[in-house]
Amino acid sequence: MKRVAFVTEARFPRLTVDDRLAVGPLRERGIRVAAARWDDPGVRWGSFDLVLLRSPWDYYKRAERFSRWLDAREAEGCPLWNPVPLVHWNMDKAYLQDLAAAGCLVVETELLDRGSSADLARLLRRRGWRRAVVKPAVSAAAWRTFTAERSGAAARQPRFERLLDQGDVMVQPFMDEVTAEGEWSFIFIGKDFSHSILKTPKTGDFRSQEEYGSNIRAAEPPASLLAQARRALAACGRETLYARVDGVRRKGKLILMELEVIEPALYLSFDRGAPARLARAVARRL
Repeated sequence: MKRVAFVTEARFPRLTVDDRLAVGPLRERGIRVAAARWDDPGVRWGSFDLVLLRSPWDYYKRAERFSRWLDAREAEGCPLWNPVPLVHWNMDKAYLQDLAAAGCLVVETELLDRGSSADLARLLRRRGWRRAVVKPAVSAAAWRTFTAERSGAAARQPRFERLLDQGDVMVQPFMDEVTAEGEWSFIFIGKDFSHSILKTPKTGDFRSQEEYGSNIRAAEPPASLLAQARRALAACGRETLYARVDGVRRKGKLILMELEVIEPALYLSFDRGAPARLARAVARRL
């Protein structure tokens, strides 16, 4: 029986509820799944036939250590997916600039280097943004993320400066579509589109992540929107075992907000066939 590691972290020693849905379909194909913490020095990564980054959802808090861990796996020839060079590229949200250069319609982004001296209110005036989202360039799950109104940006300046002291920072206009229609997530398994969902923040919040109480529902995407999501994934230029393309719809266009190829939640529970699709993709890779 083949052995596959689902890489996780301390909060999910037995996998996430969603990832457990793939265990049965994989077992039916003669593949046994084991949960393995990325930071556990006792794990023998070479004993697995395949290693999947599934829920190491604390990586961005220890990004340098995680990068070293990735490099060590690559050096020992560990069959890790998605591939290490792609993961490194995706860790820093500056990758959005690469996607924009490739022709993707990407949310406007102001990237600021660590230690930069910048005035948030002046930045918003220059950009013409009434409201903005501010977050670390290496982050996930709305970690240290906040919004700032142009009229109240001066009060947010100390928080903004603390972020700049800690690392690179990105500022983006707040996309009203997130709280209106919602944020689209397109899940791809292998090269194929699997399913999509819409995530809408709860009233009074701006965060669309499940842990903040957002409303998540399955949704059939318009063909044109799906085509744009496919192009965004293709623009990363590398083969993926799984990926999630996140964005909002504005005037019929998909404005890309994230391309998640490290450890995206795949929302397997929102499509009956999704766990089996993931199992097939893993079996093909083996």
